[in-house]
Amino acid sequence: ERGGYPYRRLHCTREVSGDEAVQRSGAFYRLMDTRRSVRFFSPRPVPLEVIVNVIRAAGTSPSGAHKQPWTYVAVQDPEVKRQIRVAAEKEERINYEGGRMNAQWQKDLAPLGTDWQKPYLETCPFLIIAFKQTYGVNEDGSKDTHYYFERSIGISTGILIAAIHAAGLCTLTHTPTPMAFLHSILQRPENEKPYLLLPGTFVPSLSR
Repeated sequence: ERGGYPYRRLHCTREVSGDEAVQRSGAFYRLMDTRRSVRFFSPRPVPLEVIVNVIRAAGTSPSGAHKQPWTYVAVQDPEVKRQIRVAAEKEERINYEGGRMNAQWQKDLAPLGTDWQKPYLETCPFLIIAFKQTYGVNEDGSKDTHYYFERSIGISTGILIAAIHAAGLCTLTHTPTPMAFLHSILQRPENEKPYLLLPGTFVPSLSR
């Protein structure tokens, strides 16, 4: 008798041929090759169901001991987005003008035309903030060990980015440093630490 998690039937109900695998992998590559990081965001609303679905897709990710050490927070409220923008720009201004970023770092960023101003955090229709759970909390309040939580959430957010693109949306991987303001604005528990901020949007066709 086997203990632990029960076996679950694979959703792949048939074996695919080598030719079909080539076609599927090629189609997925071509889809992902059209992905772009964007900094021009449309205010056009995105259906809530789309946001829920892409987060669900991220939740299918493998994780250390199947602990799923992540929390995804979706933000559509204009006032909360404004608070996040103000706090992010405060930190980013110090990064760019206050010496946190050295000369080489800023030189490397120059071709992208970035600066401390992040208006898209407020104008985009939604934000998804990924929090890594450094440990779990059991029903009795005791701590539950999470294994490889950094690697696990990294894989999960990669799936999230792919899901956002597959839905016909665009995003930008935004990692303001430090990010503690996200923890306080979104009132997250102590075991959750900000990992990544993803603004999402419908956008017109862009070229690279």
